[in-house]
Amino acid sequence: MEASRDFQKQILGYGLLTAEILYRMPDYPKLLQSFLWQTEDLAPHFPELKKFLRFWETEIEGRIHAVRLAHQNLIGPADFRYADCEIRIH
Repeated sequence: MEASRDFQKQILGYGLLTAEILYRMPDYPKLLQSFLWQTEDLAPHFPELKKFLRFWETEIEGRIHAVRLAHQNLIGPADFRYADCEIRIH
């Protein structure tokens, strides 16, 4: 049985990334708008975020003003531990 791709990413250190992108559209340059985006990404280099921001810069007219990040590892020390004993019945 092979582990799922999502589980493999968690073991490799990927975590949940939430990015708030503040941007301005050319039609309303004085109006600052917000876009929330979530994905699984690898801290501290954030390759998925960088890929998304390159896409934004080339394909979307809204000029980025600021990006705020929140990142949480999905597996931490409290979530992963070995069993202390094994109990067999029958």
